Amino acid sequence: MVRRKIVRINEDLCTGCGKCVVPCAEGAIALVNGKARIMSEELCDGLGYCIGLCPAGALSLEERDAREFDEGKAEAHLKRRRAKEIVAKCFKCGRSEEEVAVFPVRIQGKSEWVCAKCIPPLIHG
Repeated sequence: MVRRKIVRINEDLCTGCGKCVVPCAEGAIALVNGKARIMSEELCDGLGYCIGLCPAGALSLEERDAREFDEGKAEAHLKRRRAKEIVAKCFKCGRSEEEVAVFPVRIQGKSEWVCAKCIPPLIHG
């Protein structure tokens, strides 16, 4: 065990929307019984990119004793998970991350994904 930052999920606030699952590059977060859960401390790198995408504010970073991040375990986990992966889609045109690059945005109080083609109209109106 080491003292490090790790994502904490407040189950009372979690709505089960899954918007934190897709951006987790290590695959540490999954939906279990309708709620987001950290599958293993070793999979969470503690960077917290998922935090800003949670529309309910259920995610935070906490510093505590936890198992060290294991990059090899995260890579192996991602390979097994590929078939069940949630795919992000542009909320404007519907193209998926398998077709084009998509980026997280906050618009009108919601966390969404948008592709590069649809970003300029959002910026410039």
